[in-house]
Amino acid sequence: MEITLRVNGVPRKADVDPRMSLLDLLRERLGLIGAKKGCDHGQCGACTVLIDGRRANSCLALAVAVDDRDITTVEGLADGDELHPLQAAFIEHDAFQCGYCTPGQLCSAEGMLGEPGPSAITEDLLTDPGLTPDEIRERMSGNLCRCGAYVNIVTAIGEVAR
Repeated sequence: MEITLRVNGVPRKADVDPRMSLLDLLRERLGLIGAKKGCDHGQCGACTVLIDGRRANSCLALAVAVDDRDITTVEGLADGDELHPLQAAFIEHDAFQCGYCTPGQLCSAEGMLGEPGPSAITEDLLTDPGLTPDEIRERMSGNLCRCGAYVNIVTAIGEVAR
């Protein structure tokens, strides 16, 4: 099937098998290797990208399902040579060690910052809880870091959220 999508603002066309994942399309056909294949089951978040501004596990999304949609990968977060504020904060706060999960963490954080409303741990559903460290941890819980850099990840996201 032929699909058309916009990846990091650039229109792209691709012939894909209906069973191909968005992750495989990005990595194998489009050469965008920022999103990582971690578990390939939607459990680790290493493959997180933004689909129309909302975070999604690209290993679970079929490429045919993103026809005519906007996809943002970690490669599309920066503005030329100017780092995205989250990227700069991750560097400043040493929010990574091996770096394997970092692209997914960054895309997930960018999507999370735009998500309104309460989370599963919000006590008062009628008030905005703000992005406290506990709220950030809850909202980022779908992104795993084998190195355990969570403290610095939460600090970096919190800085950008303020």
